[in-house]
Amino acid sequence: MAPPSNPSRLCVKNWLLNENSLWHSKTPMARQIRSPLARLASSIQAMQERHQERHRPSGFRFAFADSVDFLQPRHWDLVAEQGGFFLRRDVLRAIEIHGAENVTHRYALIYRDAQPVAVLAAQMVSITGKHLRPERRNEKGNLLKQALGPAAKIAASNVRERLLVAGNLFSWGFDGIAFAPGEEPAEIWPGVAEALYRIRRAERLLGQTNLIMVKDVTTRQTGLEALRRFSYRPLETEPNMVLEIPAAWRSYDDYLAALDAKYRRNARDQMKKLAEAGCALEPLTELAAHGKRLHELYLAVHSHAPIRLVTLREGFFAALAAAAGNDFRCTVARRGEEILGFITAIRDGNTAIGYYIGFDREAAAAGLPLYLRLLHTTVADAIAWRCQRLSLGRTALEPKAALGAKPEPMSVWLRHRVPTLNWMMSGLLGAVPHSEAPERSPFKARAADGVTEGAGPDVTSL
Repeated sequence: MAPPSNPSRLCVKNWLLNENSLWHSKTPMARQIRSPLARLASSIQAMQERHQERHRPSGFRFAFADSVDFLQPRHWDLVAEQGGFFLRRDVLRAIEIHGAENVTHRYALIYRDAQPVAVLAAQMVSITGKHLRPERRNEKGNLLKQALGPAAKIAASNVRERLLVAGNLFSWGFDGIAFAPGEEPAEIWPGVAEALYRIRRAERLLGQTNLIMVKDVTTRQTGLEALRRFSYRPLETEPNMVLEIPAAWRSYDDYLAALDAKYRRNARDQMKKLAEAGCALEPLTELAAHGKRLHELYLAVHSHAPIRLVTLREGFFAALAAAAGNDFRCTVARRGEEILGFITAIRDGNTAIGYYIGFDREAAAAGLPLYLRLLHTTVADAIAWRCQRLSLGRTALEPKAALGAKPEPMSVWLRHRVPTLNWMMSGLLGAVPHSEAPERSPFKARAADGVTEGAGPDVTSL
């Protein structure tokens, strides 16, 4: 069959599909040679079907707001309770006010008739070159990095992008969407997709938003294949490192007793080094009085991150502590009156979260094990809260694996505004590399069940 003389998009698609039907009546060799064109025709047809579905109302009803306080509180709480700590209105309010300057917040209640079936907390982040490169000075790298450095800085400085995130850029995990009890997520995801589409379109007054991301999906989320119909594609990221907490652990000493000799000795050595340097670990409750110092220590760590989409304001930790109440803890490392490091922990149901950390880099470079020792305090917090697991995030995979944490796969689902780029992105995302967690076995035999063999409990405390 000859190609159409007037190659409109519809004519080309129909011609390709007709050719496809003829190929199946030809020889296997011909089908093999021409199958890429047939696949292209099928892809075009699927793209057009997805385009039509995206522009067809999902049948849900919506309430949108620029602040969580503008929505019906009872309806939000009814659904958000299923989503946990970071969907609480008091926590969202603290993040709205004290989060980052380049983030605006958008919310949606999704209804079937008059019944709320889902909530969405989304964030619109403006990204420039400064968010995509570390702030390290006088870096020593190889000659190639030094030679290409100026060009890389120029390229990054030209970046101006807006990203719509269904989730929370101030945490990790599935913290931006929750479904009402008894609802089937696969049936509600089209409503979430429509809500995100409406938010993106409404934001055109402030600038074009090209990319939408559903953030930090794990195996516990279901029905996500429904998003493929709206041209979302998954991208696996670094895993969340999770330490399971056996019920038999009643104190940090029980955790130490579960470690094998090498790892228990390392933990003791960390305590000894801090004690010999005149340092002590203690809880901090008056965060507002020390807000400036905490922010300095946070920036000392944050500024070394290769990508920093958001930077917390100075009052963030005090505001979050006030909103969280007994579900928030802050531990500091002091030397005299000076705070050399801090770490925060959050209780989210039966999960404890080792949250933000900051420490004095000069003191750490001098040999003080601030990071590792502070990391261990989150284990003590998780056990004291009687949590079943400790979530430690997806950075510094090696020390968290040495703590006993195991990787929990996470992914994001992405959609570009331009359909053609979505089609290209589906093939490119699979080639994006990410770090893998190392294999470590710090526990004695049977310690994973809370039963240890050998020596009795270690009585060393924090």
